[in-house]
Amino acid sequence: MKKIIKEELFKLADEKYKQFHSGLCPGTTNIIGVRVPVLRHYAKQLAREYNIQELLSKIDIQYYEEVMLQGMLIGLMKDDFINIEQQIKKFVPKINNWAICDVFCASLKVTKNYKKEMWELIQEYLKSTKEFDIRFAVVMILDYYIDKQYLEDDFKIFKSIKNEGYYVKMAVAWAISLCLVKFYEETISYLKEVELDEFTYNKALQKAIESYRITDEQKKELRKMKIV
Repeated sequence: MKKIIKEELFKLADEKYKQFHSGLCPGTTNIIGVRVPVLRHYAKQLAREYNIQELLSKIDIQYYEEVMLQGMLIGLMKDDFINIEQQIKKFVPKINNWAICDVFCASLKVTKNYKKEMWELIQEYLKSTKEFDIRFAVVMILDYYIDKQYLEDDFKIFKSIKNEGYYVKMAVAWAISLCLVKFYEETISYLKEVELDEFTYNKALQKAIESYRITDEQKKELRKMKIV
């Protein structure tokens, strides 16, 4: 089965996309070049034909797309949370790239059915010292927990993260920018009170300023808040 899947992935490869995407993922040298929508389609096809839990053990991790495919399949599981959680815990240590992390998080739409359980799970990864463990947790928050119920907890988490990893800081900045989009006044008050490192703070403002969902007046205020 491993060989069949590997061969199929190479058939789906796009050389131009491989060159483009490799440039976005510094240090990742095992990219085949399968576009994400194509890989999602293949994942859905496999999920229809096979038992996902059994299939996951039959996919290699030699190539970037093989790892990403595993993440997509976990996202397609229709099972009790305890079984999904087990697969998430097996998968997270394989994340060594921002794109695999972010696509995996976006695939976990089952979170909407298990918000409390998933929230408790990602707290474990926030305690980690590993860059992509923490990025996984933060991206899960920005994908599923930027809402009124969790906002104060989100703010506390962003303040508590001290990891110096670039991909952690970028994820926190991205999350705060989404808070600005959805809860502008509350997030402005938070930014005026909290002590964030300069990089994360400025990146959060920058990403919000680039958003079409932020008004011109709000962008003007955000520009004045940037540390120069």
